[in-house]
Amino acid sequence: MKSTLYIKFIIIYIIFGFLSVFSVATLTSGLALGPLEKEMSARLYREATLMTTDYLPGYFSEQLSLNDVRTQLTGMELHLDAAIWFVDRDGELITFAQSDEFPPAPYTIEEFNPAETGSTKYLTGDYHGHFDEDVITVISPVVQDYLPRGYLLVHKSMNDLDETVHILLKASYATLTVIYGLSFVILLAFHFFVYKPLSRITEAAKQYASGNLDYEIPVTTEDEMGYLSASLNYMSSQLRDMEDYEKKFVANVSHDFRSPLTSIKGYVEAMADGTIPLKLQEKYLKIILFETERLTDLTEDLLTLNEFDTQNLLLNKETFDIHEMIKNVAESFEGRCKQKKIFIELIFATKYMKVTADQRKIQQVLYNLIDNAIKFSDADSPITIETTERGDKLYISIKDYGIGIPRHALNKIWERFYKTDISRGKDKKGTGLGLAIVKEAIQAHGENINVVSTEGVGTEFIFTLPRV
Repeated sequence: MKSTLYIKFIIIYIIFGFLSVFSVATLTSGLALGPLEKEMSARLYREATLMTTDYLPGYFSEQLSLNDVRTQLTGMELHLDAAIWFVDRDGELITFAQSDEFPPAPYTIEEFNPAETGSTKYLTGDYHGHFDEDVITVISPVVQDYLPRGYLLVHKSMNDLDETVHILLKASYATLTVIYGLSFVILLAFHFFVYKPLSRITEAAKQYASGNLDYEIPVTTEDEMGYLSASLNYMSSQLRDMEDYEKKFVANVSHDFRSPLTSIKGYVEAMADGTIPLKLQEKYLKIILFETERLTDLTEDLLTLNEFDTQNLLLNKETFDIHEMIKNVAESFEGRCKQKKIFIELIFATKYMKVTADQRKIQQVLYNLIDNAIKFSDADSPITIETTERGDKLYISIKDYGIGIPRHALNKIWERFYKTDISRGKDKKGTGLGLAIVKEAIQAHGENINVVSTEGVGTEFIFTLPRV
């Protein structure tokens, strides 16, 4: 890896030098000349316009003499180092001011057209053959009584621009030489900041591939390489923890299966060998049925979580009325609510509310949350289900006024098989997977769910769905 990477960087370094010289040689003149032309023409046009607006109209109103005009043009010529021609509207020369470097001004400009500059407001070239070199020409009208009475032509030699471009080119070459020399530092930086960390990361990848998950990459920086090294270290620790997690998962499942199976086996054997008399068998059959329901619930929850764990999970999204679904799910708990004397209060933002989601999974979310709310509510207490519109989201709140969740358990309730001490005593039938399923379902939709709870006051779960 060392030789190939270094050779590639050296080749790139040499190619960079050639391309830089070529780019400066070919592009600098072209890129600089255009903006310089525009800047110079704009300056000439401003000066010419100032003269034709504030001063030269006085000549046509006979407030200024020709000598006065010639004096002003001479000052302008010295200031701009340009040839200044003052002509009437037919192109006849009135007066001029220019140095000996320029050819004499013509008495008449043949085929004079003051509009030939067009939208650019300037011309480049020899101006109809009147100059021996290329010049920038601007034409500004002298207006009196809303009519053009004459024109001021300013011709500036392009040699001044060429000298400026030449100076810029020399400065570019000098700057390029310094940059090319300093860019050698890039190779050194590559060695210390890229190659060395990359070699350590490559070695770590080899170790992980061979099964050595205890290999740790030293993290000495806080840049992207340091972040990648830390991420790989974290990945290796997660992989090490995976086996422990799998063992814990199997132990939890085994425990939750073993308890009801042990009960079922014991009661069935007792009934089979006559230990339990016939008149008591109905009682113990109900216990067996209860334990069987526990096994069924646990199996269904495990299958649901396995479905969410599948990477290619496809949601069957469709548009439906969430308020109608909430009503139906709430009605399914009517029997349990009557037993505990709990009533469910529905507060809807509107009569109908369409959302886009997987109906089956959202129905399961509502069922699990309402089931928990009833389970942990005191008798004669309400449960409030409320919907609120905010932008393109619908917020659904399920709030109870029961025993609440201890603060230390708030971040753990989403974990699989987690049960608080209160819930273990409150309901032996729970699998500890309900809230894990709820969170997986909501996150699969790209939405969020939050919980707010205070011990002895109650708990509120709030999740979002996309509104139609």
